[in-house]
Amino acid sequence: MRTALLIIALIFSSACGEEREFIRNNFEEIAQKVNSLKTTWKATVYKRNFKPLLGALLEEPVPLPKKTFQKKIVNLPESYDPREKYPNCESLKEVRDQANCGSCWAFGAVEAMSDRICIHSGQKLQTRVSAQNLLACCYTCGFGCSGGFPSASWSYWQSPGISTGDLYGDTTTCQPYFLPPCDHHVKGSHGACPPTVDTPDCKTDCSDGNKKEYSGEMTYGESAYSISGEEDMMQEIYENGPVEGSFLVYEDFVTYKSGVYQHVTGEYLGGHAIKILGWGVEDGVKYWLCVNSWNDEWGDKGLFKIKRGSNESGIENSAYAGMPKL
Repeated sequence: MRTALLIIALIFSSACGEEREFIRNNFEEIAQKVNSLKTTWKATVYKRNFKPLLGALLEEPVPLPKKTFQKKIVNLPESYDPREKYPNCESLKEVRDQANCGSCWAFGAVEAMSDRICIHSGQKLQTRVSAQNLLACCYTCGFGCSGGFPSASWSYWQSPGISTGDLYGDTTTCQPYFLPPCDHHVKGSHGACPPTVDTPDCKTDCSDGNKKEYSGEMTYGESAYSISGEEDMMQEIYENGPVEGSFLVYEDFVTYKSGVYQHVTGEYLGGHAIKILGWGVEDGVKYWLCVNSWNDEWGDKGLFKIKRGSNESGIENSAYAGMPKL
């Protein structure tokens, strides 16, 4: 029996080694191709498998009401970054890390929720909404670390609500994230990611290390809705704050380093959710400014730009948001 298990383990180990080698070689070829075409962005090589991180299920199990603007802002600025407009909102400057859990759908939501609480409190409340609590307790949102529906997060925020929670190790909020930052794609300062991650159990108390009462640490949404299309998404962000976006990820996206991403080469890998922070124009190319949840050692210090106005990779199909209950 032990011999059979040893053989299976050796076969599995060999297969995983071959997979890592394929991933590295494939992404080296993709990065070389992107850079040789001298397109709107530059690529680099990240040597670890990131596919488990793509956890956005892009269908809507229960569609949110669609918000449209009857009265348009005619002269929206060419570029907009809420970090400049709301300098006292610390969450706008934060890049979180989902580690090796397919929880992007939760991170994109709680990051935008945190920003909106600060913005609509007049930059007074620095509340962080918990990715951990949403990930573990929202059973209608999907499958935890195996993926979830971004839209469902916003309905869940309305009822039953989501507790406070920030980064791993934080003791000032109720339920900080259960995994520390890790080196997704480069050999960085955080250490290797765990090979597999199970969805944590839902808990209705605050984590060890603080004396907070769970019931007093809940945050709630007043509303939840979807927005689609370039103009309505821009107006929503300008008037109310960042939104949760989702898009189709192809192999070349993982190699992103700088510039304005647009799909050039590589196969489709999965859906991904992020926070859309603002927008701008670079060398005549319009873009969305987005915050990823793969820590600040990926991409452009954890952020990336993606082409705007042409529904690149489905980024303008639907975004999700809601107003906080303060």
